[in-house]
Amino acid sequence: MRYQGKITDWKDEKGFGFIAPNGGGQRVFVHIKSFSNREQRPVGNELVTYELTHDAKGRLQANSVAFVGKRATPASPSGQATPLLLAKAPLILTAAFLVFVAGSAFTGKLPIAVVWVYLAASLVAFIAYALDKSAARNDQWRTKESTLHLFALAGGWPGALAAQRLLRHKSSKQSFQFVFWVTVILNCCALAWFFSTSGAEALRSMLGTA
Repeated sequence: MRYQGKITDWKDEKGFGFIAPNGGGQRVFVHIKSFSNREQRPVGNELVTYELTHDAKGRLQANSVAFVGKRATPASPSGQATPLLLAKAPLILTAAFLVFVAGSAFTGKLPIAVVWVYLAASLVAFIAYALDKSAARNDQWRTKESTLHLFALAGGWPGALAAQRLLRHKSSKQSFQFVFWVTVILNCCALAWFFSTSGAEALRSMLGTA
């Protein structure tokens, strides 16, 4: 039997919240893993349908959760093609950018050191996101958002973007995403300037090369 209710107190960082049943009654715990289609993450106040189960301690828990107006079971592979491609877009962008930077270094348009800077910064950013995700789940000390943005601005945004998609962390908070994409644009503008004559000279000066 399926029930209907509204998602409340959703904590995206931890991946869980509650469902307030239509008509009142005890709230039902819901975890992100209980959603039939995880391509869309809740943000709160969405209407959903669900099956009712109990956990090991006898507490109410939702299972096979689906947003109202969507099927409770995943669509066929052909129907998932476009959403799946959109979901993978951040990873495709990350890979394409790093390939572009590596290609530019290979053709002599950028110093090879720039490639290592992006790779190292991306690795640091990815690890920072992973640690912050773990801290959020365990109610431990969190990494400041300004620090995550600084990593992105310094060239780690490809790794940060991959972490957002793979770890599902900081990917739905609009205020964070706005600042994040500002850092991406600023970093890309700086990289574009390095392709100019004055930018290339400034870059060689910073790297201490002739």
